[in-house]
Amino acid sequence: MAVLKKFRSRWWSPPSEEFPVEPERTVPAAIGTRYDIRPLTISHLDECWRLDQRCFVDGEAYSRETFEYLLTAPESISFRAASANGSMAGFVIGLIEPDHTGHITTVGVAPEHRRRHLARRLMAEVEKGFRQRNVRLVRLEVRSLNIPAQKLYQRLGYTVTQRLPKYYSNGGDGLLMLKSLN
Repeated sequence: MAVLKKFRSRWWSPPSEEFPVEPERTVPAAIGTRYDIRPLTISHLDECWRLDQRCFVDGEAYSRETFEYLLTAPESISFRAASANGSMAGFVIGLIEPDHTGHITTVGVAPEHRRRHLARRLMAEVEKGFRQRNVRLVRLEVRSLNIPAQKLYQRLGYTVTQRLPKYYSNGGDGLLMLKSLN
């Protein structure tokens, strides 16, 4: 019971000397923060690459050179979520493949900006870009262990169609997910 009181008082009481607010537990972006979805271009290369390094810390982050290619390819459709101060909170990059399939190459949202529907908004925008370029089928790959991302994609209409054994460089399996844009 003493442990419960300690947790309850920490949760419901204002900070005190006994239970100060720890800086790493505060969320830098306020819950009411507004975000704009804007085009992501080569001028955002370094900011996007740095954010990708933060989003994918397990060695699956893209190289700066890969981002340079993705942001300059004519078949690229890319957007960023910008906070009120203009800083990048998230990004999505899609490519139109030679068979005219849309490929969501990467989606990333800064840890402090997650759980605010940014990935959903970014996905909607890239899908809109695909539709404008007459893409009717979109694919993406997701880690088999990344259940939150899978749930998001399923809510957006994507369906798992194939397991991809050892898809990731660390040996982790992936899942191929597809969505029709008809």
